[in-house]
Amino acid sequence: MEITTVRDIYNIFKNHPYISTDSRLAQPGSLFFALKGDNFDGNLYANKALDNGATYAIIDNPEFAAGERTLLVPDVLSCLQELASLHRESLRIPIIGITGTNGKTTTKELLAAALSVRFNTLATRGNLNNHIGVPLTLLSVGPETEIAVIEMGANHIGEIEALCRIARPTHGLITNIGKAHLEGFGSPQGVITAKNELYQHLMKNGGTAFVNADNPLLMDLSQNLNKVLYGQNYPADYRGEVAATDGMLKVILEQPIKTEIQTRLAGTYNFENAMAAIAVAGHFKVNLQDAAKAIAAYQPKLNRSQIIESQYNTLILDAYNANPTSMEMAIKNFASLEKGPKVIILGDMFELGEAAAAEHKHILDLATGYDFLKIFTAGPLFMHAANDYKGIRDFVDAADLKKELI
Repeated sequence: MEITTVRDIYNIFKNHPYISTDSRLAQPGSLFFALKGDNFDGNLYANKALDNGATYAIIDNPEFAAGERTLLVPDVLSCLQELASLHRESLRIPIIGITGTNGKTTTKELLAAALSVRFNTLATRGNLNNHIGVPLTLLSVGPETEIAVIEMGANHIGEIEALCRIARPTHGLITNIGKAHLEGFGSPQGVITAKNELYQHLMKNGGTAFVNADNPLLMDLSQNLNKVLYGQNYPADYRGEVAATDGMLKVILEQPIKTEIQTRLAGTYNFENAMAAIAVAGHFKVNLQDAAKAIAAYQPKLNRSQIIESQYNTLILDAYNANPTSMEMAIKNFASLEKGPKVIILGDMFELGEAAAAEHKHILDLATGYDFLKIFTAGPLFMHAANDYKGIRDFVDAADLKKELI
């Protein structure tokens, strides 16, 4: 069976521009990419995808060839990435890359909401921000798309650089740089090096960065870049103040227009995310009053900054992929709320390597310094750290904790 080139697959893709990596979701006329993982081999499901209507299945194991509708390549993942890169060459629209330790997905959603006021905007679905998700997002950019927002995640040095080579963003935004994935990055400096890869790409290619003027580290890293600044203080081009009402963020926009944005976001730490969306919208000439309304209407989801009311209590849910930086901000915000009594539930933070014990202890030092009615923890890392504290109810996992609460 002969190897099919990426260029040949791209010519097919032009007529069948829907990609599937799950045989169960293969649509009629789609291309199925038989990706492999630690616990699965997509080659095994190539025939199933064809039965479900896929026009072609791209495989890298000739044992699963099923006639002319299977296309053999050396490596399916590399083919997917090269296909996305090839598609990127045909695009003549702004591509905004977003990375950072915290707030990537929320910022991406706010940007998409604000930009959609004026443009047909495509943004990363959910948190598909890795070496598979970024190519899939790019390949979903169609002729109707006027601007794309691409979220980029990483847990090792060099990954953002690799994603930039595929997506080639014309604009970029780093939300912040904190302590996360230390096991993969090796150290806090490793995190800085990795996230800065987006700025380095923009610098080499004449791109524009949107930078939080209140963040000294980001200002230093971006000093040689074309940039648009946002924040609370001069020299920000887009300036505002932060306020909170019943735990919900309110942004008081001062410059370049005066308006209030009552968001549905829990936590004043979302101020910089909302201001980033305002700055991006303003840069692309979106009417800022309309952008403000879109940001105010955005409903948080995916376990990020959500407020859930029940007949018994108010739940603030901010539980997606916690790290020391995000957890510290969430605890401080929760402590600042006037409502009470307050119960806090903390789950283990992963991928912290040798820093795991110290970081979990730091979080408990912080939490026990406030007047919370109860502190619950779930997971062996917090359980081990909780030995040094009185009054903390620690559980081996979430299922064990659930039994206590129910």
